[in-house]
Amino acid sequence: MLLDELMPQYDVVERHGLPVRAAPEVTFDAIRSADLADGPITRALFAIRAIPATILLLVQSPRAFAGEVRARRRQRGRGTRLAEFERHGFRVVAERAPEELIIGLLGRFWTPRGGVCEQVSAATFNTGPPAGQSLAGWNFMVVPRGQDECELRTETRVWCAPDVRWKFRLYWMLVRPGSGLIRREMLRAIRKAAER
Repeated sequence: MLLDELMPQYDVVERHGLPVRAAPEVTFDAIRSADLADGPITRALFAIRAIPATILLLVQSPRAFAGEVRARRRQRGRGTRLAEFERHGFRVVAERAPEELIIGLLGRFWTPRGGVCEQVSAATFNTGPPAGQSLAGWNFMVVPRGQDECELRTETRVWCAPDVRWKFRLYWMLVRPGSGLIRREMLRAIRKAAER
């Protein structure tokens, strides 16, 4: 597994999977094409997560807030594909098609805006998270189960710099249940796209 090679060390982990009645190649392609925020729980939890950052932006810069509202309105109805996540700091850092794709994210996830650093790459995983930050590795993996069947899995690992490990663990206690619901809905969205 690529994620094991890239991120053998981590502080927390979450795993989910489900069967898919589609060829592994089709399922792997659906990872990029599916609307990852298609489910009502995912949309609701994303909206809740955005509230602190939205309030902070409104207080700091009403003009920037108005621009953000316009951008969200334009995005509404177009879906949230993997490319949209990449516009928000998530990066595909490794890929072995049609088996596994790894997304990396570096930041201060427990803060209102998440403090996301857009310069995350496979090399970041070699050095580990810098002081004050946490590094997330999130994969989608397709395991063949026959010619037109497979299992779609996702695993999320987070590695924290020692000085913020306690902050992240408190944050994780709060968001872990919702994170699991989001991951399961994403898997169902990918399965739906693959089985069409």
